[in-house]
Amino acid sequence: MAETAARSSNNLESENRRHASTVRRLTLIGVVINLALTFMEFVAGIVGNSQAVVADAVHSLSDTVTGVAVLVGVRFWSRPPDECHPHGHRRIEFLVTIFIGLILAAVALGIGYNALATLHDPQRKPPGAVAFFAAVVMIFTKEFLYQWTISVGKEIRSPALIASAWHHRSDALSSIPAAAAVAGAAIVPGLSFLDHLGAIVISAFILQVAWKIIRPSLEQLVDLGAPEEIRRGIEQLASATPGVEEVHAIRTRHIGSGIEVDLHVLVDPRLTVEEGHEISEEVKRRLIEYVSDVVDVVVHLEPYGDEKEGRGRV
Repeated sequence: MAETAARSSNNLESENRRHASTVRRLTLIGVVINLALTFMEFVAGIVGNSQAVVADAVHSLSDTVTGVAVLVGVRFWSRPPDECHPHGHRRIEFLVTIFIGLILAAVALGIGYNALATLHDPQRKPPGAVAFFAAVVMIFTKEFLYQWTISVGKEIRSPALIASAWHHRSDALSSIPAAAAVAGAAIVPGLSFLDHLGAIVISAFILQVAWKIIRPSLEQLVDLGAPEEIRRGIEQLASATPGVEEVHAIRTRHIGSGIEVDLHVLVDPRLTVEEGHEISEEVKRRLIEYVSDVVDVVVHLEPYGDEKEGRGRV
């Protein structure tokens, strides 16, 4: 048992280190690129006389805030378990993810309010080409960052990195009406109102993305169990272990990107303590080895027989 527990603990710590290193590296790259893009848009918006591009630069600056939140948060959620936190600190990642979603929602509401408030404001001077090109560069660069970050985030199952990727995507989308407004106002000055309408549509989209980011983390913070297909796989794998007569009371919960399993297995009551222990260790080994999301397993042994009737089931 000690050997399996130690192996499980070492695997979890190793995974946490790799996870933290990947999140830290990718987030830092994103922050540096985002700061450069934000500075470029500010300058281009002022030189090119485009309020839309300046506003988009302010939106992009919020991405830096979330990036810093991830860089700070990963230092905490990557810590190994301790006496006060025996299950580790990975749930801090969910809190950071919710923070990113709330920042996105606040930015979306700000964009939508500003678009409505200035819907009837006249465009005093057509924007210049430099503002248009800055918005286009922002669109393609941010979409590239989104594709890269979302791919890595899904690979390492990091909700914070996935949330950060969606923030990149929201930056790319918010730059589209800015670019369209600059181009439209340059061609037909009377079409400047399209910028405001496009911003309203984009703000609604960003709000939807923010909810998609926040909801899963809220569910996991309140101990939502693993999906039914994973639970069935756990039950089938444990039941197929030699010496296991029955499996019940399976409980699961998320620990960061992994799943902790607690289950009861019924074995022949005539077995010795050592033989029962070996069966429980084999169940644990199989679940950790063959169910990719499982990082820890607690097995409770019970005698199998007529006396099991009447016991509660979970």
